Amino acid sequence: MHIEPGVLNAAKIVFANAAAISTLAVFAPKLLGRPQNWVKTVLAALFFSIFMEVYSVPVGPSELHFIGASAVYLLFGFVPALFGFAIGLLLQGFLFEPSDLMHLAVNSLSLLVPLIAAHGLFGRHFHREGGRRISWAEVVKFDAVFYGGVVMMVGFWLSLGQEPAALSNWAMFAAAYMPIILLEPVFTCLIIRALKRYENNGLVQRFTTVKSLTAA
Repeated sequence: MHIEPGVLNAAKIVFANAAAISTLAVFAPKLLGRPQNWVKTVLAALFFSIFMEVYSVPVGPSELHFIGASAVYLLFGFVPALFGFAIGLLLQGFLFEPSDLMHLAVNSLSLLVPLIAAHGLFGRHFHREGGRRISWAEVVKFDAVFYGGVVMMVGFWLSLGQEPAALSNWAMFAAAYMPIILLEPVFTCLIIRALKRYENNGLVQRFTTVKSLTAA
């Protein structure tokens, strides 16, 4: 989901910076007003960064990552995941790929916008009392919206590029996410079920949202 340096001109990068800052600013009060979310955000950023480094493969015009989106979202909640994705990309840029810092806002939006959509359509129902059970089929729906959004965002940035990208390359990138959409929910369900055994543990209660989830 990374956009390589040189694809976008300076004016479009400035636009992306403004859009990313505005997006995070909208949700900042929910982060700053709840100190427990600070720790959840740090944990979300660390988990996300580790997942990205564990599996990263160049595909077509971008890169295929195991993001662990549904696991991070369900474990730590919407706002920590939102800020965790942005902070995780910042950490990755500083520690592993300094060239990616140029497109930090661009790559952040490629995750933030799909996460907002997936949260609004499916995710928020998981955290409600008596809400959806965490099952493979339900998590697939969340991941399908999220990763579908990531693919669309990458296509959007490529369409704004200084040189047109081949549609076949973008299609190859889109197809590469199908195994992730099907396999990541298995990983997510296993983690949730394992942690549900310790949902009454003080640390699990305080720094995750596991207690509010219903495992299938």
